[in-house]
Formats: sequence, structure tokens, C-alpha cells
Amino acid sequence: MTQAGMVQVGDAARNFSLKDQNDKTFDLYEHAGKRVLLSFHPLAWTEFCAAQMRSLEDTRDVLLANNCIPVGISVDSRPCKQAWAQSIGITNTPLLCDFWPHGAVAQKYGIFRDENGFSERANIIVDEKQQVVFVKIYPVHSVPDIGEILKFVQTHA
Repeated sequence: MTQAGMVQVGDAARNFSLKDQNDKTFDLYEHAGKRVLLSFHPLAWTEFCAAQMRSLEDTRDVLLANNCIPVGISVDSRPCKQAWAQSIGITNTPLLCDFWPHGAVAQKYGIFRDENGFSERANIIVDEKQQVVFVKIYPVHSVPDIGEILKFVQTHA
């Protein structure tokens, strides 16, 4: 698969279907009418990624109250994501497996790092009409500020 150019605010969201850690299928377009936070993280089992996913779990109720469904996405397999979710206390947030074809969703969104074999650390928000309304890439060795996401979803209702 050839990587698309990096997604930009105003682009139509690129649909995908992925399994989560509990083997449930998450299809982006099935969530039309709601906003979706696509929180890409490079790999499970790293401290920065764990903190990023815990921030989604910790703010899930606030995000849902603002019509925004948070999901984590990485190239890890479902068994890996299942064990990792249990180890870091993720019980409600879907952790999606962009495992095979390897990184296909990250490639669709133009944020796959070929040299590393994983995605950028990024937050992308898709609105109710399947339009991209927020895109931010973060340093790989950092934890995205969930406060800026909360502020965005609360002020762009």
C-alpha cells in the first residue's frame, strides 16, 4: 500500500474497520453523527503510549459527554493489545489494532513512519459529518496533552 499524504483539517475522513483488544470491530463510518478521536500511538508496552491511553480512559466520560468517542490505534496485534490493556487498566476505551495489513490505517492518514514500522504519535478528530477537524503530530517520546483535546471538543460543539 502506498502511503497517502498526511491528512489535513477539512479533508474527508478515510474510513476503516479494525478490531479492538476485545475482538470487537470498530468501523469509523458507523459512528457518523458522533465525533471520533483517533489517538495514534507508536507501540504498546512503552511508558509514553501507556500514559497516552490512560489519559483517554481517564477522560472518556467527559469526551463522551461532548459527543466524542476516543479510540487508541497502533500497529500492535489484538492479543498484544488485550494483554497491554489489562496491564495498564484500560477497561472501556477501544484500543484498535492496525496490525495487518501492517499500519494500513496510519498509511491512509499519512502518518506511518516507514523507517520505524509504526505510526507517528498523533491525535486526529473526525466530526459528525466524517470531516477531519483536528490534526496534531507530537514528538514520539512525549505524551499528548489531553487538556487541549478536551478544550477543543468543548469549544467546538
